[in-house]
Amino acid sequence: MSVRRVGCWLAVLLGVLLGVAMAPAQLQVIGDGSPGPVKGTHLTAELVSLAPSLAPGGTLQVGLVLTMEQHWHVYWINAGDAGEPPKITWMLPKGITADEMRFPIPSRLPNGPLMDYGYEDSVAFPVTLTAARNLKPGKVHLDAQVRWLVCREVCIPGKAHLGLDLNVDPKASVSAAPVGALGEALKLIPGPPPADATVQVVGGAHEFVLTLKTGRRETDAEFYPYDEDQIVNAADQPIDVLGDGVRLRVTRSPELKTLPARLHGLLKLSDTQAYEFTVPVVPGEVPEESAKVANAVSGVTLWSALGLAFAGGVILNLMPCVFPVLFLKGLSLVQSSGEDRNRLRGHGLVYTFGILVSFWMIVAVLLVVRAGGSQAGWGFQLQSPVFLTVLALGLFFFALSLAGQFDLGLSLTSAGGGLAQRQGLAGSFFTGVLATVVATPCTAPLMGAAIGFALAQPAGVTFAVFTALGLGLAAPYLALSFEPSWTRILPRPGAWMELLKQLTAVPLFATVIWLVWVYGRLYGTGGGGADGIDHVSLLLVGLLCVAVAGWALGRWPARWQSTVAALLLGAAAIAIPLHQPKDTTLPWQPFSQQALDSARAAGHPVFIDFTAAWCLSCQVNERAVLRSREVQDEFRSHNVTLLRADWTQYDAEITRELASVGRSGVPTYVLYPGNPAGMPDVLPELLTKAVVVQALQQNLP
Repeated sequence: MSVRRVGCWLAVLLGVLLGVAMAPAQLQVIGDGSPGPVKGTHLTAELVSLAPSLAPGGTLQVGLVLTMEQHWHVYWINAGDAGEPPKITWMLPKGITADEMRFPIPSRLPNGPLMDYGYEDSVAFPVTLTAARNLKPGKVHLDAQVRWLVCREVCIPGKAHLGLDLNVDPKASVSAAPVGALGEALKLIPGPPPADATVQVVGGAHEFVLTLKTGRRETDAEFYPYDEDQIVNAADQPIDVLGDGVRLRVTRSPELKTLPARLHGLLKLSDTQAYEFTVPVVPGEVPEESAKVANAVSGVTLWSALGLAFAGGVILNLMPCVFPVLFLKGLSLVQSSGEDRNRLRGHGLVYTFGILVSFWMIVAVLLVVRAGGSQAGWGFQLQSPVFLTVLALGLFFFALSLAGQFDLGLSLTSAGGGLAQRQGLAGSFFTGVLATVVATPCTAPLMGAAIGFALAQPAGVTFAVFTALGLGLAAPYLALSFEPSWTRILPRPGAWMELLKQLTAVPLFATVIWLVWVYGRLYGTGGGGADGIDHVSLLLVGLLCVAVAGWALGRWPARWQSTVAALLLGAAAIAIPLHQPKDTTLPWQPFSQQALDSARAAGHPVFIDFTAAWCLSCQVNERAVLRSREVQDEFRSHNVTLLRADWTQYDAEITRELASVGRSGVPTYVLYPGNPAGMPDVLPELLTKAVVVQALQQNLP
């Protein structure tokens, strides 16, 4: 998932080394009801107005202006992976109402493997005031309670009491050219796309594809969702520049189990131009194609979808997933070109039927899954760890045979089993099944538009389009079987065939690498979490078992002992990657002064994790350090009581405990020794495994 920029970590480390200035008190209300500016911890807050007067029945733009110290930031309405947006609670005189606070165009703010959405330097949040028509002239005072969260390596909440004095004047007017920070912010409030522009969203198994058509070439775009848990916030968002717009790909969140009916988001084209939209999500997949091809297939009809599907199926034969199967079938035609022509045609027809039946079964399952309330697209079976495991192990085993580790025989490998050798037409049928199985991970050019169209249509149209796709996949071999003379264009059989057979193992090995990568993404957040690495390691162990099984078959060919050993190793190869280890992390207890005092009175050392859901650094430290095996083993060996002080919602008891150790923000980590009279050790904000382990070993016996 994902953005992992070393520079972000260096910035975090540099910030910790330089130190972070902390306020002596936490959540102390600053300000006395005046407009300000008032100085808080790492920012100043101020209420501003475009005019000093408000007319009865009229409106006036006011706003909250926050100015942050360098490298500190506040948040957009959707904070991203962690954080909270600023909030205003108004106390208004009768006859005046305030709309919701509006948010200008945000920026992506990376922090390690996670991502915030927000603002650095300075930002203004406009609010529209409306006066009743019967509001009496005179002076009025507006009170506002303002809350915010300002973050760098640590996150510190703040609160201010601000206000505005206005005149209610029937002659009041507002300048036609707003100026200042509020005037600039009003220009940066996103609006809907122009009337001649369109936004389309296609939702797939792993990503959303957003297409904005503005009638002109766009060279940049970023997507910001208004709702949480829609996308992997830190993932890269690659774009395709179109002649009349832009196409943007964003990684779907693993937490999003089903596609939403509509997507509400912001498309940012530049720092000064962005569009807010809410559009339906169409299930399907869009391949990575050039702008020219994308424009050519943007208006898909049934007949064009059938044609594109057939052409895509033909091209699919050239994909690394499929070509070795087609090549081996072609070699079998070379070897059997002297056989009866009707028999060869029968093999071609049965091979085609095997492909079609396989495609029909896949589409049937896909439609059943969708009818049950889920959304699925082409390649949806790749969301299954079981399917990925079996497919990767099977292709790896097949590739080892092609590479020469052991010999299943040409007819055996071309059919995927002994059926081709012993049962004739059954072998061709199951070769068609094999071709379909290895084809589904691939998306050939031209397939994407056809599949996206098919999945949005009634079941009959969907079956028709996928039938055309299957016929395209079967067409090359079917044509050769009907006209054996065309096999003359293939080289004559000879010693080169064995070498070429071994070379065809290379794309299969490459496909296995890709399947392992997909397998890891099913488990790791954004494709790079530690959990994903652990599962990939298990799959690699399974591949090693397959390699040993292949060695046994090659070392002792045609012996039942080697066959039994290979079967046992194959079973282990499947079982090991699918093993789900139990969570061995120690439990955390909620923090309370009573829990701390009780543990220390009993002579137990205590480790307190002061954290919050909106604290990005807290989440990084927890995932990378506190959950690690090394740190967990140290906690366990020293019998440490673990307390988690969750400061997501303000808690006076937690605030007092922070103040007692000289801190006013999170993350904060404190280790109390088992001796009730011992002094606490406050650890750095940026944790490493070595820092925690060393602290435990130095402070605890």
